[in-house]
Amino acid sequence: MQLDRIQSNHMQLSQLTGQLLLASPSLLEPGFKNAVILICHHDDKGCMGLIINRPRDISIADVLTDLDIETVSPTGKQRDQSENKVFEGGPVDDFRGFVLHDGWQVYESTMQISSELHLTSSRDVLEALGHGEGPEHYMLILGYAGWQAGQLEAELSNNDWLIAPASHHIVFQEPPAGRWDFGARCMGIDRNHLSSQIGHA
Repeated sequence: MQLDRIQSNHMQLSQLTGQLLLASPSLLEPGFKNAVILICHHDDKGCMGLIINRPRDISIADVLTDLDIETVSPTGKQRDQSENKVFEGGPVDDFRGFVLHDGWQVYESTMQISSELHLTSSRDVLEALGHGEGPEHYMLILGYAGWQAGQLEAELSNNDWLIAPASHHIVFQEPPAGRWDFGARCMGIDRNHLSSQIGHA
């Protein structure tokens, strides 16, 4: 599949919400190199998304401790969140936290991204996670990526990004290191063949 065919028919603004951006091999900016970004909101005023393939060396337990949120299981035993890593969501406001999750739980500040994905930025979802009462699948993400009006469209026209379908599997089940390649395969793209196509797009 040729890159010009992939990128020639960009989706309408409303359709980008809930899709993935895969950083093109030609995009060398360190903050976005090899990034997989879930678009959470996109309209004529701009765009907001979260990088979903960059785990940080910080555990959810560390964040909950910093926020004085006790991690206790429904049986009253201490819960271990040390293996669950926090993700780097982007270069903007990197101390602001978001919980990307499945399920239909609605918290104080929850918005629906797609039929499978929801985003919550209020403290109550963290308290629920600490008590084992939150959504089954989730990611705690610090920071986000943002674009001003028309900025993302210009980058798409420059072939900086590929648009791929988001799914529950790629967000919550595919290992982070494999999410770019998984998203590309869903589009019929082989990373090894892509670089040679970019110059002819």
